[in-house]
Amino acid sequence: MTITIRPADRHDFAEILTLARRSLGWTDRDASFLEWKHLENPFGASPMWVALDGARLAGFRAFLRWEFVDPAGAVVRAARAVDTATDPDYQGRGIFTRLTLEALEQLANHGVELIFNTPNEKSRPGYLKMGWRDVGRLKVAIMPTSWRFAVVVATARNRADRWPLPVTAGWRPADLFDEEGVESLVESQPAYDGLVTHRSLEFLRWRYGHPKLGYRIALLDNECPRYGFAVFRRRRRGRAVEGVLCEVLAPSGHKRARRHLVRRAARMSQADYLITLNRPAITSDPLVRVPGVGPPLMWRPVSEALPRSPTSDSLTMGDVELF
Repeated sequence: MTITIRPADRHDFAEILTLARRSLGWTDRDASFLEWKHLENPFGASPMWVALDGARLAGFRAFLRWEFVDPAGAVVRAARAVDTATDPDYQGRGIFTRLTLEALEQLANHGVELIFNTPNEKSRPGYLKMGWRDVGRLKVAIMPTSWRFAVVVATARNRADRWPLPVTAGWRPADLFDEEGVESLVESQPAYDGLVTHRSLEFLRWRYGHPKLGYRIALLDNECPRYGFAVFRRRRRGRAVEGVLCEVLAPSGHKRARRHLVRRAARMSQADYLITLNRPAITSDPLVRVPGVGPPLMWRPVSEALPRSPTSDSLTMGDVELF
């Protein structure tokens, strides 16, 4: 077997989708999703690579472009290690590792300074061998919202369904993220001692606007997002219906407004519980942190400048959830 690695682009998507059907169970509905995710990102098109055995596609690896802002306001260009697939006939032949190592050599040429992701326990040792650094587990917190919570929570350790459950409450992001006031709301957010995602109106439209992902918006006053909003969706996890709280933006980070938004999103999600990332162990929402549940956050420097790493305290669920 002679495997060659080369950069990929949109012309490879048809074969990539065929590979993903075989190895990941994707369907035809993923075709437009693939282009949206890797080509329409306002941070830039994803650097991607394919592994070829002659003319046959044996593997695929993509790194989703991301941007952080440090406490001084400087932009740090990053990438999320996301989609990867290996043809079942080529499993166990090191293709994932070869694709990843090739990417590491090339990402600096794409302007990337660091890579981050949240690998599962099975893949974590491999990332450590390739130079990734362990930041620690993400701080996951939950809010029970249904009497069913005590009955179904034990099944919620299962992997969540890939596609969301429909919900009609709240607003569609596409209907709201056209207001100029949203930019001023984003700019009013307090600074954190760490890297935070470089949010903008363009980013919010892209990140939450794809209809297949099922995101909804809870507003503080039911009229205008400039006064505060929360982004949520719901999905099946085991027998439980999980509400995922991705973003909460209140003017200047106002604590009371944040609490109202969290509670409103919890009601609108019509779920058994709400899950999010949370800094305090206990809040008045009440969100309660669950120890040992969050996936490990890992990163790897690409540039010699060694920028600061993201931390579990400065990220939101919208920054790290799989989509």
